[in-house]
Amino acid sequence: MSKHLTPGAVLPDFELPDHTGRRRRLSELQGDDPLVLALGRGEHCPRERQHQRELVRFHRWCAVAFTGLVTVLPNGLHDVDRLRISTGAYWPYLSDGELEVQRTLEIREYTDPHHDATVPHTLVLAPGLVIDKVYVGYWFWGRPSPYQLWADLQDLLRRTKPDFDPTTPEARAAWDAAGG
Repeated sequence: MSKHLTPGAVLPDFELPDHTGRRRRLSELQGDDPLVLALGRGEHCPRERQHQRELVRFHRWCAVAFTGLVTVLPNGLHDVDRLRISTGAYWPYLSDGELEVQRTLEIREYTDPHHDATVPHTLVLAPGLVIDKVYVGYWFWGRPSPYQLWADLQDLLRRTKPDFDPTTPEARAAWDAAGG
């Protein structure tokens, strides 16, 4: 794991082109909600394709759960869009074709002499790009399942937005104060 990717640290607010070529900041994509950031190995990798396919189901949950999902790949726009389309994904994919993210976070995979691959990481980010959870998926089983991400986000929202859980004293007090 990168020494820069530790829980509690703030992730740099990278600005990268999305799959359409439009430059996007991570903070813009996150807004005020949690964000799951998949730092993928690269378009060439079958493990990456499989993981992105699993995230398609997860993204359906994100759409109704105040949560964003973004994938960053160390590829040019053509390959980034090719992976996005081939997996059926419809969330933002960002191109780290210049390897800025890879260099800044020191996550270059040194075992692949043929590609500018990244050691894959999946980050659960609290609002403000604060790293809450880190998965290192160099081996496929190191990548989180949709259910692990569900549990991580459930825990994060309980800690950061207690009014989302109607069983908490804070939520009951807010409800009572609103005349509920």
